[in-house]
Amino acid sequence: MSLAHRLRRHRVFVGTCAAAVAVATVAAAGQTAVAAGQPELAHPAGLQGEQSKQPVATGTGGAVSSVDPDASRAGIAVLRRGGNAVDAAIATAATLGVTEPFVAGPGGGGFMVIYLAKQHRVVTIDGRETCPAACTKNLFVENGAPLEFEEARHSGLAVGVPGMVATWAQAVRRYGTKRFAQDLRPAIHRAQRGFIVDDTFVQETKESLADLQAFTSSRKLFLKHGQPLPVGTRLRNPDLARTYRQLARTGPSFLYDGPLAKAIAHTVQHPPVWKGTPLQVRPGIMTVKDLARYRAEEPAPTHVNYRGFDIYGMAPPSSGGSTTGEALNILSGYDMSGESRVLALHHYLESLRYSFADRNRYVGDQDYVDVPLHGLLDPDFAATRRCLITDRAATSPVAPGDPYRPYAGCSDRTAAASASADHEQSTNNIVTADKWGNVVAYTNTIEHFAGTGMTVPGYGFLLNNEMTDFDFAPASPDVPDVNLPAGGKIPRSSMNPTVVLRDGKPVFAVGSPGGATIITTVLQILINRIDFGMSMEKAIEAPRVGNFNTPTSFAEQAFLDSRAATRLEKEHGQKFSVVTGPTQLDKEIGAATAVELLPGHRFRADAEPVRRGGGSAMVVHQR
Repeated sequence: MSLAHRLRRHRVFVGTCAAAVAVATVAAAGQTAVAAGQPELAHPAGLQGEQSKQPVATGTGGAVSSVDPDASRAGIAVLRRGGNAVDAAIATAATLGVTEPFVAGPGGGGFMVIYLAKQHRVVTIDGRETCPAACTKNLFVENGAPLEFEEARHSGLAVGVPGMVATWAQAVRRYGTKRFAQDLRPAIHRAQRGFIVDDTFVQETKESLADLQAFTSSRKLFLKHGQPLPVGTRLRNPDLARTYRQLARTGPSFLYDGPLAKAIAHTVQHPPVWKGTPLQVRPGIMTVKDLARYRAEEPAPTHVNYRGFDIYGMAPPSSGGSTTGEALNILSGYDMSGESRVLALHHYLESLRYSFADRNRYVGDQDYVDVPLHGLLDPDFAATRRCLITDRAATSPVAPGDPYRPYAGCSDRTAAASASADHEQSTNNIVTADKWGNVVAYTNTIEHFAGTGMTVPGYGFLLNNEMTDFDFAPASPDVPDVNLPAGGKIPRSSMNPTVVLRDGKPVFAVGSPGGATIITTVLQILINRIDFGMSMEKAIEAPRVGNFNTPTSFAEQAFLDSRAATRLEKEHGQKFSVVTGPTQLDKEIGAATAVELLPGHRFRADAEPVRRGGGSAMVVHQR
């Protein structure tokens, strides 16, 4: 395969956005100015009005739902100034790069699903990171054996070419109403002024502490004497403010062709390792040419019709739209609202079991592998999977089906099952809507909490470790591996931003972080809302459970404590394991956000009430 063909996905380059943005340094009232980049402990009064979160908001004028109130306020501010849902999504995402730097920022990438009200159509932007041109299938193989995940993660090898800024600039240029510089203004202000460190930020710091400690630039920005910042600290990031200002002045070329490209490539090739770290940090292979080649792509969305609702999502290399769509097609053959809740949940878990078998076997970067997307989303193929489901849980791993016509009927393929790691735990999801009826669902990430742990010196943001979403080695010699590294290739993702229409009009949009649990979270919210008739608030709150074609289904403790779990085990042979870990973040599945469009040009924004410390739902005019 030629390099030109490998880079076919990079067909649309983001234009340069002019217009300078001047943002003055704003100090908090009653606080003493401190040296640039140094954290300070905020006075308790400084916490008021900045950290308030509400998980539900109803009103008019537009809506934003994200994990963070400062970020949601940024999106609302843009809507109030006449920006549309795309502008609000970019403002929110850029501000998350400031306030949620361990899950967002210019060093990452993501997928955006947009409903365009005037055109009555859904478009998507693939801004996922790509492997440098020098990548081979042995990227993470040393001495004939694959590296351990953690060994690979905190290395330059794990860094993919960032697609975040290309996505932002392209979305604004093609579908926004404001200039790129205007949409970055709230993030510049927040980076300069700072934000208040809360419990969730401290938990995320602890989650990635060894990695942050390993790099001098990250120690300087995010730690104090090598340890997490205390709750209540005001963390300013003047380096990131300068980065955003330069992007506002010159557009994305600053990152892909300018000084920042050189800084990123140098950081990857020569990581700023702290001499006291016990970690072995391997250099990477990214070059400035890799950055210059990057383009965001606009593939057609996935689409299935489920009980009269049109469900739109992301096509490969995301597996979100295809896996969710296949599972919904399987479930369409059951009366989910009429059968008992326990039986419906059994069908839900089995639909995931078979959909993940097909996802693991077939889904990868479509520029490199033949993904039978039409078959995976064909209701007739789903019928060949549904007929395998009985009243008893199947024994996993189940084999993949045959999504090529003519379909094989009610039987598994003889091919062996395959599995694939998915570590996108530090994802975030943004949903926005505007008064004109445009809707955006945008899931983006730097992959693990704090990505590689590596901050670009002088620029104020962390670099992703997205390349660890590739399989490090084939799962089996008998199973073709669609997700091995290659030059210019995109690793498979589970990100699943979803927009739902009915009769051609948007009803709601939803998405979540959580690695492969993104798929199960979004699917469970969809059936909670559509089949079980829950409000969106209750659909998000409900205890979560899912299956990846594994012998046991993973569940939150609240689900395991329910009567439904007991009956599923007794009546249907389902087996469960609880999600566990050293912090509360490890015990939760997803952190969903959603916006629902109501009659009378009203909106309802919903976010998590508890998971990840709760989310932030806002509307322009609350009423």
